[in-house]
Amino acid sequence: MESYTNRTFDELQIGESVTRSHKLTQPDVEGLAFVSGELDAFHADAPHPPAAEAVAAHALISGLVQRRLPGPGTEIVAQQMRYSGSMQVGDEITGTLTVREKRPATREVVLDCRVQCGDTELVAGSITVVAPAQRIALQGLGEPEIVLRHNDAFARLLQRCKGMPPVPCAVVHPCDHDSLLGPLEAARHGLIVPVLVGPQAKIRAAAQAAGADVSGLRIVDTEHSHAAAEAAVALARAGEVQALMKGSLHTDELMAAVVAGATGLRTARRISHVFVMDVPAYPRMLLITDAAINVAPKLRDKMDIAQNAIDLAQVLGIAQPRVAILAAVETVNPDMQSTLDAAALCKMADRGQITGGLLDGPLAFDNAVSEAAARTKKIESAVAGRADILLAPDLESGNMIAKQLQYLAGADSAGIVLGARVPIVLTSRADSVRSRLASTVVMALLADAQRRKQAAPAC
Repeated sequence: MESYTNRTFDELQIGESVTRSHKLTQPDVEGLAFVSGELDAFHADAPHPPAAEAVAAHALISGLVQRRLPGPGTEIVAQQMRYSGSMQVGDEITGTLTVREKRPATREVVLDCRVQCGDTELVAGSITVVAPAQRIALQGLGEPEIVLRHNDAFARLLQRCKGMPPVPCAVVHPCDHDSLLGPLEAARHGLIVPVLVGPQAKIRAAAQAAGADVSGLRIVDTEHSHAAAEAAVALARAGEVQALMKGSLHTDELMAAVVAGATGLRTARRISHVFVMDVPAYPRMLLITDAAINVAPKLRDKMDIAQNAIDLAQVLGIAQPRVAILAAVETVNPDMQSTLDAAALCKMADRGQITGGLLDGPLAFDNAVSEAAARTKKIESAVAGRADILLAPDLESGNMIAKQLQYLAGADSAGIVLGARVPIVLTSRADSVRSRLASTVVMALLADAQRRKQAAPAC
């Protein structure tokens, strides 16, 4: 892991430069193929077409700009590049940035750019950036791992957020690096207006350690994490915020305040959790529920859990989500309660007790997500092999499915709590800033949908 500290506009000197080299790997090649669209042309033993050079060089140069010169906080505003040459797996490419010009009136800096493969020049040109005015240090960042994705689901959802008003959001006990930088990054993207709730001294210490500026943000000072949860819930009840975000406290602490009978955020709907996942090997966004709130849900609970997930999927753009109700087998077995619940939920959907989705179950995991597995087992279903939502029989199985997809399949995930008066971003304390941002994107879309629903005239 590395740390990166930027160079402010005032610190930059004409002629200052930075260089970085990178050896091209097969995963790089596959990533370039996907991004450039030249999918058939990429083989380990073949030179790569011009589109690939453009993507590879741009990635190398962008990395130098965003991490090294000027570094964190830099905004790219213009670029002029000329691409040529070719490269193969195993080739080492070298990028160099040099400060050519400084424009004090706008804090713009013009950087000369050059990328070479051995003696061959791949890229020559310039890039214009707005350099940061303040010192920013980012800790514990490694080089990004390239993972191919069918969907790029969260990037598409982030695009949908553009133009939406930011959501006032209480961030509960943001007293460590990621739980503070996550909401600050979301604020930078215009997703939220963060209200930081927790011990003020700890919040400011975390900000100082991360090189983050919280001077313009509202901080609601509390004695400890339990008090922070209660204060954040009170802000939501009073309408001062439209969402909550979990920081560096235990889930139980936050949810105890949320579900409190007289002072919490309960509605008539059962509160449940959904993981929204972008799985590289799966051709669509995948929702998994419930993996964090309901330990051993009964049939009535599962009805609400299913409806919550369907409503969320529709907000995320899936008009009629396909819900696979999971069990260990795909046949109804009187000795397996999960299969009986699955059959009952399907009948409830037939009778209009669950609306908006297509339900089928019981389905084993393989025939829920693989059409080939469903065909092999001769399952005829509009859901089997193409599920948008996986409804787990209990928290343990749901949590294991989600974590396995994250850690073994490279899935990006967002965590959100539904069924309360406001959406709640519920992430693990181990989640990265990226994961927290993805969760905030989902929350912002939910909050916007609720806002529009409340503003719509009654029929």
